[in-house]
Amino acid sequence: MTFEGDRDETGVRYPTGPVDVAYCLRAAAEMPETHSHFANGPDSLFDEAIHWKGTTSFTPREQMRNVLVTGGAGFIASWFTRHLTLTYARDYDIVVIDNLEYAGSINNIRCLQSRPNFHFVFGDIRRREDVEYCVKRFSVDTIVNFAAHSQVGNSFSDPLGFTINNVLGTQIVADVARTNGIKRFIHFSTDEVYGDLEGEKEYPRGFKECAEDSPLRPKNPYAASKAAAEMMLWSYAHRFELPLITVRSNNVYGPCQYPEKIIPRFVLLLSQNKMLPLHGDGSNARRYLYASDVADAVDTILHKGRVGEAYNIASQSEVSNLEICKALLRRFGIAEKNLDERIQHVSDRPQNDLIYTTNGNKLRQLGWEPKTKFEDGMAETVDWYRTFGTSWWGGVDNALTGSAPGITDKNDEHTSAATDGNPDATLVHGLRGLAGQVAA
Repeated sequence: MTFEGDRDETGVRYPTGPVDVAYCLRAAAEMPETHSHFANGPDSLFDEAIHWKGTTSFTPREQMRNVLVTGGAGFIASWFTRHLTLTYARDYDIVVIDNLEYAGSINNIRCLQSRPNFHFVFGDIRRREDVEYCVKRFSVDTIVNFAAHSQVGNSFSDPLGFTINNVLGTQIVADVARTNGIKRFIHFSTDEVYGDLEGEKEYPRGFKECAEDSPLRPKNPYAASKAAAEMMLWSYAHRFELPLITVRSNNVYGPCQYPEKIIPRFVLLLSQNKMLPLHGDGSNARRYLYASDVADAVDTILHKGRVGEAYNIASQSEVSNLEICKALLRRFGIAEKNLDERIQHVSDRPQNDLIYTTNGNKLRQLGWEPKTKFEDGMAETVDWYRTFGTSWWGGVDNALTGSAPGITDKNDEHTSAATDGNPDATLVHGLRGLAGQVAA
């Protein structure tokens, strides 16, 4: 098939409508290495991802059959997608919609392309026709909304883009859900909507934890966009009876994360014998969850959570940025006494939140507990990035230098999936496991 569509500044062409995994892989040959989401390679390399999923398994829900996962080629969503597709292979069909911007990768879900209960649509939640197409084409009854821009630093340089993607995009998904009788709508948010402990210069660990009914006080454009999306969804739940469940998670780490976040970025920098750029004095801390535990948490909420509730996915693994540096140096066999030789202190982010702390008792009452110790998760993560870190995405230089690569704005006048009354006109998919058949 001809790879047609708009070109970005590098000359790369993007497809004009929803397409499948096989199509994206065929397109990989045209992609320069700087385009991370289409890194090419043997299937044996990317089949590695099939191991990265959760551990939970529940009795299937009677009224749930076809699940749409937005942003399913991204880091956290791909863990959940792999888990749901593989664990409930005889129970649910999983549909992923993703526009494959720089932090998402088709390789995160490539291992699923032969699974008969998995379908991929190259689409954008900012285009209603793309979301509507997915819901109607695959008779979707459940939506798990992960799609979002999530890098805080990027939200300072492009706050409007975060609002358009995270608020408007979420509203479009919710509006499609409203008009199509969706039975369950899970929205994945963040602990950053709570803000940090205002005025606490010396943070006493364990001093305060935010419960689900704590006020939302976001302090950066990313967090504000996620809080605004929540408010929009709550209005839909109140006025239109959207069957909403909200999920707020601590920081997540593990294999398959685009290396713009601190742990994978620092692993790759150390692999290249480069300095680690540490914000401020490194005292800013976060609570960390391993990705498989988050997949388990969302699976638990999907099957056991109550509509109308919010759930914190909370960890007790509270680690400062400086402690992360030390832990990584130990994994690389570098003595802590040489710490100053490997760290370059850089200016802190403006108004960088010191810590987010959440209380996870409500979710624990549903039976979920994190299973992975931080040290064990770090060991698996470091080993994975040292093995697959660059080959997984192709070029990652932009991530390691702290800047997002230039990407095409796919929120333009592309031909939609519902063209000329023929919803299959631009669709490339296989009904049984993405065979790559081109619809006439």
